[in-house]
Amino acid sequence: MKKNNIFVACDSNNISKINKIINKTQNSKLNVGYKFGLEFLNSKKGRPFLSKLSNKIIFADLKLHDIPNTCASAVKAMKDLKINYLTIHISSGLEALKATKKVSEKIKLVGVTILTSLDNKALKEIGFNKDIKRLVLHQARMANKAKLDAIVCSAQEVKLIKKVFKKEIITPGIRFNSDSNDQKRIVTPKQAYKNGSDWLVIGRPITKGNIKKNIQNLIDHLSQ
Repeated sequence: MKKNNIFVACDSNNISKINKIINKTQNSKLNVGYKFGLEFLNSKKGRPFLSKLSNKIIFADLKLHDIPNTCASAVKAMKDLKINYLTIHISSGLEALKATKKVSEKIKLVGVTILTSLDNKALKEIGFNKDIKRLVLHQARMANKAKLDAIVCSAQEVKLIKKVFKKEIITPGIRFNSDSNDQKRIVTPKQAYKNGSDWLVIGRPITKGNIKKNIQNLIDHLSQ
């Protein structure tokens, strides 16, 4: 039976806490990777820790967003780390996506669509005229054109994106219940997989409180 894929969001710069998360989330029923964001990767001990971490699926959530040369140079600068997935904002533009993909080699380049912390009201405040679904679909076409390896989007948009993007889809904004915290477009794990997500990114619902119990709750939720 195929295992469900999850990335556990390691949103801390506390090394002992990160070690605890990694140790307590290892299990035989899920395929578990670890997502490290700006907080950890910019911390003093973050990069050295990551350089020594082996035999784990590593997702560096840098969300690159800059001119083509800078984005490509940033990827080259990460080559000494054993990174499997790396994010770049699709809104960086087609040329930046192509330039970064050209140098990414074995690292899977992941295009970020619209953050799951945003809704239509927030998009209008930024200055976008399209609603979320139309904008995400447009970005998915760009990611496909740039030959990116994966996309990050809300699980609410997966069915739509799969019409134009046939590779891996990674979905954050996963909650076991209606406790959304700072996310707007949330979905339960079971619904996300049903919609067609390949990977779920889960942070606080797993890392807050009893980690082993939370992982078991996820396994139970998916088996219902």
